[in-house]
Order: sequence, then structure tokens, then C-alpha cells
Amino acid sequence: MSVTVSSFAELGLAEPLLRALKDARYSTPTPIQQRAIPLLLEGMDLLGIAQTGTGKTAAFTLPLLQNLQEDSITASPRSTRALILAPTRELALQISDSIKTYGRHLRMRQVVVMGGVGSRPQIEALRRGVDILVATPGRLLDLVNQRHVDLGSCEYLVIDEADRMFDMGFIRDVRKIVAKLPDERQTLLFSATMPAEVAKLAGEILYEPERVEIATKTVAVEAIEQHVHHLASTTKRDHLAKLLEAPDMAKVIVFTRTKRGADQVVKRLARDGVAAEAMHGNKSQSARQRALENFRTGRSRVLVATDIAARGIDVDDVTHVINYELPHEPESYVHRIGRTARAGAAGIAISFCDSSERPQLRAIERLIKRSLSVVGDMPVLAVASVAKKDKDAARGPASGARKRRRRPRRLEQRAA
Repeated sequence: MSVTVSSFAELGLAEPLLRALKDARYSTPTPIQQRAIPLLLEGMDLLGIAQTGTGKTAAFTLPLLQNLQEDSITASPRSTRALILAPTRELALQISDSIKTYGRHLRMRQVVVMGGVGSRPQIEALRRGVDILVATPGRLLDLVNQRHVDLGSCEYLVIDEADRMFDMGFIRDVRKIVAKLPDERQTLLFSATMPAEVAKLAGEILYEPERVEIATKTVAVEAIEQHVHHLASTTKRDHLAKLLEAPDMAKVIVFTRTKRGADQVVKRLARDGVAAEAMHGNKSQSARQRALENFRTGRSRVLVATDIAARGIDVDDVTHVINYELPHEPESYVHRIGRTARAGAAGIAISFCDSSERPQLRAIERLIKRSLSVVGDMPVLAVASVAKKDKDAARGPASGARKRRRRPRRLEQRAA
């Protein structure tokens, strides 16, 4: 299905939603919104393949709100009419905020269920029943098992960032949750990539789905300048501090591979007088939200994060993304740099690459089908020297040994 529309009104959205979009200054639908919204309004199951920043949250939230409004059904106590599963707390909260924005002229009850915070307020909010439940898998499964929520009358299921669910080990929990849902429902699955396990899950839970895919050739947003700095691993901290002296580094996300690495970078930047905060899985939910809010409001201009922040964080005015360490998976690079150049703005992505990370760099360049612009590349002899130094450091002291269902049929009203 190929459509080209210039306004949300052409997609068949109801007036209250159009009014909310106008309030939020949304004017032109993105490609995934153009293609997905009409299909979802018709009640089709959907497999959406698109990376972060393409507008997919609105692509599933807007038709979901309209379908729920038109159904005019009241949720039973401890039940939900629609379930949206997200892999991280940050993404769950972002989706919840989007529902509030788009549904501001509708009467919809929603609740967010996630770990890292007390469960009692969530249980109380579920007691009367809700229209939309946004949840992370682990906490939701706990509440289902404790009989605080019943999924037996859920009409709509959205699984967002399914590949991230797999990366974080949640696919098993997702399957347990899906098993508690009725067969007759509308199901949407979104994923930036399609590994075998995710493809298998899609085949199990989607019924004759429409497939909407944003071509991978667009994964590297054209508005993003992408540079690589070749340097020794031991010089990365000094190099980062030097870069952050530039006045145009107004709002910067620095990505590390490990939680410990993020904390170490923050400590070093603090010594250099740079206001920075760490955000990773070992932080409590309140600490993570506080770090994000401080970054969003400008109280700290640098956020140092692991890949937990690569998806689901929506801050429009990020000027730079710095890959302090290159990710093992090239797709993660795309999600990281997608934190800048949002909402039509430009952005800059800078990657540090030591000799041990050159294979990751080659994999990234193959994925995005372009070479990163080299800044201050070291001479060949220097590279060889650094490679030997890194190899010796990795080997350690010479004296020590290193160990290191498919649904049977569609709802009758949908078929009609």
C-alpha cells in the first residue's frame, strides 16, 4: 500500500485527535504514519519495521485512541481494553506522555506499570479498570500472577521495540503475557530490526498482518553529520573533555558500553567542571528520571548513558551524540545517533574508535552504506603502535594467566 498525504485529516482521523495534533503543532504525517494509520483504523494486524525517530509512536497511538473511542466500551475492574508493551521504563513513560498529548480531548483512562518504583499506586490505578495499559513485561507479569490485573478482555495489543525486548531477555515474558490474552484482538508489532526470534514471535501472534517497512537505506538520517576520531583507548577521556569545551556542545549524549564506564566518565567530567549525569540500569527509576529531567531542562548539559537510553528518550534539541565506545551491534549505532537531529533539526554524531573497535566501525559503515568522516586520523605508524599497546594491555602482566496460534478468525465486526 503506497499513499502520499499532506495532512493528518486525509488519514481518516477523528476531529478530537486532529485538534490535539494541531495543539501539538503536528502538521504533516511521517511515512510510517501515512502507511500505518489507515490500516490500523480498518482493524488490520500490522508488522512495522522502523527505527526510532520515525514517528511510529503516533502511528500506533492515534488509531488506537480512535478505535477505543468508537467502541464506547467501559473497562471492567482490574482489566484493560488495550495493552502496550515496551522494553524500558523510559520508553513506557514516553508512550504514556504521547497518549496524554494525542488523547487530551478524549476521556481515556491509562496507567503505566513498570519496575523501579512502588507497585501499590499502580495496583490502585488498575482497580477500576483502564482503557490503556502501558507496561514493561516483568512488572506486568508480576501483577498478572498476583491477580491485580486480568488481560482476558484486552482487545488491542501493541509490542514496541520487539528486537530490544529480545536483546534484554524479555521475549519469554512477552510470550507468557500474550498467552493470557484473547485470540480475538488487533495486534501490532514494531521492531527496528528483524532477528530470527522476533520474526518467529511475529509469525505466532499476528493474524494476516500488513507489513509496513521504512527502508533501511534511510537508517542514517541525512541531517546528521557523522564523524569518527581514531585514537588510543587511554586517551578517550582527555579527548572527550577537550571536545566538550566547544561552545556549540550545548546538549550532548555520551554513550558507553558498560554501566561502570558511564560512571567513570561522569566522575572524570566532574573533575573537569562539566555538569554531567549517568543513566543506566543500575540507577533507580527516580534517579534515571531525575537525570533525564536535568538534561532536558539544561541543568546538566551532558548525559552519559548505556544503550538503555538509545531508544525511548525523546529530547528534541540534542546537539551532539558522542559514541565514547562503539557498540557491538551496528544497529545500536543507528539508535544512538537517532537521539540527535530530531523534529527536523540538524545534529552531529562523533564516534571514538580505538584499534580494537575497527571491526565494529566497518560493520557500522556497511550497515549505513557510507563511510564516517575521519577527523584527526593518526598516521599508519601511530595506529600500529597503539594497536600493539592495546593488545599488550589486554594481555595483562606476563606473569599472570588471564581468565577472564495463530488466531482462528478475525472479530466479526472487523470482518464486516
